Amino acid sequence: MTNFEFQNPTKIVFGKEAEVSVGRETAAVSRNVLLHYGGSSAERSGLLDRVRSSLKKAGVAFTELGGVKPNPRVSLVREGIKICREKGIDCVLAVGGGSVIDSAKAIGVGVPYSGDVWDFYEYRAVPERMLAVGVVLTIPAAGSESSPSSVISNEELLLKRGLTNEVLRPRFAIMNPELTFSLPAYQTACGAADIMAHVMERYFTNTRNVELTDRLCEATLRTIISNVPAALRDGSDYAARAEIMWAGTVAHNDLLGTGREGDWGSHSIEHEISAIYDVAHGAGLAVVFPAWMRFVYKHDVARFVQFAQRVWGVEPDYFNPERTALEGIARLEAFFVSIGLPTRLSAMNVGTDRIPEMAAKCTGKGTGTTGNFVKLDEKAVREILTLAK
Repeated sequence: MTNFEFQNPTKIVFGKEAEVSVGRETAAVSRNVLLHYGGSSAERSGLLDRVRSSLKKAGVAFTELGGVKPNPRVSLVREGIKICREKGIDCVLAVGGGSVIDSAKAIGVGVPYSGDVWDFYEYRAVPERMLAVGVVLTIPAAGSESSPSSVISNEELLLKRGLTNEVLRPRFAIMNPELTFSLPAYQTACGAADIMAHVMERYFTNTRNVELTDRLCEATLRTIISNVPAALRDGSDYAARAEIMWAGTVAHNDLLGTGREGDWGSHSIEHEISAIYDVAHGAGLAVVFPAWMRFVYKHDVARFVQFAQRVWGVEPDYFNPERTALEGIARLEAFFVSIGLPTRLSAMNVGTDRIPEMAAKCTGKGTGTTGNFVKLDEKAVREILTLAK
């Protein structure tokens, strides 16, 4: 286990009707906020009206900015920054899933910065502070509600880049599993893949003597595996939805990564896919991760055997551990298929003709590598994407 520092200042308000507390929680940090959200679903469900009412009762003034799309765009972030500066807004309240939260964080770090917010995502600058950000979570997936990360797409450059810094953690996150009852099955499944990917990025590590976090990762994965089918059978299964929502937070609040080096190669590869083709992030991860596993498993067969046995219940073949490792990968892929996700690029209408472009972008035009479990150069990324076709 490596040395580490861990802190998570995000206050979690979890449970039925938790959103009624949004006015109180927001008023504790600001009286002038940007209410940030996505499309029409939050409006149709009545959630936005409940949020507006709670804010008004708490004496919180708000300006609205909707229109956040999946793979959130930097152009809308820039619009939000302009609004906040003009109106003296010092808090962004995100009502939605990871895309809305990530957009809110980008606005939050962009307002006090004199340059262009995209500088942070290209690592030309480091954020020193962020406006207060609050969250009303509607989609369990990205874990952004208490993570120090934000991912934004630049539609002009066809790039999708992530930023991680401790200043990006929200002040509070309101989490009511009932708000996820109306999620379409595909969106529920994509969220599950995203959650599992966040765990697996941490699980596949070169760090030794991490038994506790190994077990925590395995428990989180098994929780998703057992509860997602239940949620898909009955969208209003509160118990299943609650388990999924909390697992999504734990998967990406950094607890599971304490004392160990994560990988993140699969995420960086998927970012290139969704930047060009605008596919759902979770769906892209369901395609990339099994291919990545088949490419790298020989680097540490024992860890893949452990994954197969502890997560998927594969009976180990002591005389052929590779067979056990590959069976674990096959069961992951079969699970994705069983919940309605693609596991091939062709199923998402992603053409193989742009594999060289994606591999080049992923590795800094071929000058660097991605991932830590195995360092992947441009050629390796091309091979993984080819395995996924």
